Amino acid sequence: MTTLTKQDTKIARSRSTTELRVAAGLLIAQGVLMEGLVVLGLIGLVAAGVLQQTVTENAKIFALPYLQDNLYLMMMMSGVFAVLRVIGGIALWRNRLWGLALSLINCAVTLVLMIFLLPAGIVDGVLSGGALVLILHGWLGRDNDGRPRLVSTTRQPLPASTAAADAPERASRRQRRTQG
Repeated sequence: MTTLTKQDTKIARSRSTTELRVAAGLLIAQGVLMEGLVVLGLIGLVAAGVLQQTVTENAKIFALPYLQDNLYLMMMMSGVFAVLRVIGGIALWRNRLWGLALSLINCAVTLVLMIFLLPAGIVDGVLSGGALVLILHGWLGRDNDGRPRLVSTTRQPLPASTAAADAPERASRRQRRTQG
């Protein structure tokens, strides 16, 4: 069994922090560039007096007609996602657990909704999926000693009383395996 040094532990924690910060950067960039700019575009269109019908007739943004027909509402909703994503990203960057939870929820919701938001949903899915993998690996990938976390560990021996009670059943299973 390999013994890890304090230096190995620091490197593992540093790697975890780096993964979480890269994920936070992806979320902030996605919130500002993909969703925040959409809200600014909506403000510009409304200020210029451009009707939603004019935009939907000239720009095919979504594959689903319902979303295309309600484009201005979708653009406003994008602002909500932008705010939540940026807040979650900043909190994650600052190593806040609630920021991690908010960011996980944002990523999961985006991955579920991306199929309805084609073609723009593809880029959303790539960014949110990448951030989700980084968050999960940074949070759950290694233990405090820097060793990879496993789904299950080696089986613990049964207490003597349980082992004795289960012996006939285990022998019967063993016999069936060798016969079949």
